[in-house]
Amino acid sequence: MRRSCFLLLVIAAFAMTSIFAEPPASRDVVVLDVDGAIGPIAVKLIKKAIERAEESGAEALVIRLNTPGGLTNSTWKITTAILNAEVPVIVYVWPSGARAGSAGVFITYSAHVAAMASGTNIGAATPIQMEGKMDSTLAKKVTNDAVANLRSIAEKRGRNQDWVERAIRDGESITSSQALDSNVVEYIADDLDELFAKMNGREVILQHRTDTLDIVNSTIVMVQRSFTEKVLEIISDPNIAFILFTLGSLGLVLELYSPGAIIPGVVGGICIILAFFSFQTLPINYSGIALIIFSLILFLLEIKVPSYGILSIGGVISLVLGGMFLIDSPGPYLAVSVGVILSVAAVAVVFFLIVLRYVIKAQKRQVATGNEGLIGMTAEVRKRIDPEGMVYVSGALWKAMAGEAIEVGSKVTVVAVEGMVLKVQKKA
Repeated sequence: MRRSCFLLLVIAAFAMTSIFAEPPASRDVVVLDVDGAIGPIAVKLIKKAIERAEESGAEALVIRLNTPGGLTNSTWKITTAILNAEVPVIVYVWPSGARAGSAGVFITYSAHVAAMASGTNIGAATPIQMEGKMDSTLAKKVTNDAVANLRSIAEKRGRNQDWVERAIRDGESITSSQALDSNVVEYIADDLDELFAKMNGREVILQHRTDTLDIVNSTIVMVQRSFTEKVLEIISDPNIAFILFTLGSLGLVLELYSPGAIIPGVVGGICIILAFFSFQTLPINYSGIALIIFSLILFLLEIKVPSYGILSIGGVISLVLGGMFLIDSPGPYLAVSVGVILSVAAVAVVFFLIVLRYVIKAQKRQVATGNEGLIGMTAEVRKRIDPEGMVYVSGALWKAMAGEAIEVGSKVTVVAVEGMVLKVQKKA
């Protein structure tokens, strides 16, 4: 009897525990969107996403990728972080129309699982497309190093090694369906739900364990960029960097020309600081910076030296060349847009034409202060002039002289000032 009561109590306690216990929380899938050229900001975001996924115990991290390429150093840092991640990393080339070019190939291959949306492409991983210009010997060394690196990653992930070598040496690019058939990626899916359904139950080999993906009912947690990260991502664009540096320089030039204006100096200083931060994330050619600075000097000299437009023409040419040479990369995604260069040059020309106009107007304007400001003013004779007398003008009595006798009360015009004596003549 006692045993029966004891068993009933145990069963009741277990039932109560089952009723009031919280259901197990569903595991999350962290999702990060990377859209644009690969640089230091992308490195920071991907490392941040990996750390967040690891710390939260997420089932996986999905990087939705759309990139034309990027900087070599940044690419190596990203692939290293993914290869050493303690959470499954899925690189998903998405949406339709997206690409994983150049650096994107390395990032996709380093993932534990690689997938693409239909209508996407991958390839063109030649290192020279990533940054800078190289001679033939250096290009060969860099290419061989990239091939060895990516073949090693392909071997680790069990993907096509021969294709990646062609992608690097010959710049080969393939569609999503070709990538699937060639064992470049494992899945094609048009959205995350379809991708999760196809991947569910897949075994993933991590650094220190093997994990089985269970992600069908997982909650998607997007990695949100902070305000600072959004700003840094925007100003890392080569076009924005060029605009910031040019406008900042214009502001400082205006402050130097008109000390005390304050606002142009403050705004110009902020723009210059932001521009130099942006330069740290880009392959900068300092000849381009020198040309931009030289163009502003020419514009400033146009204000001071009458060159009849020659200095302004030189300034425009120097500014355009500076914008074209600013980024030291043959990759079009890292070049300053020609449209942006011409627009900024036009703004600079208009700016200095307006300044020049005010300078010329100020030079031609009649002096309105000091003794010279009395010239042309009308005065009243208070003491007969013959040939000297006194006149009242501008609230004061002045000694005056004229070439004829002028009676008291007459109106005269001041024609010259000699020391403290006004030369006047009778008004008609």
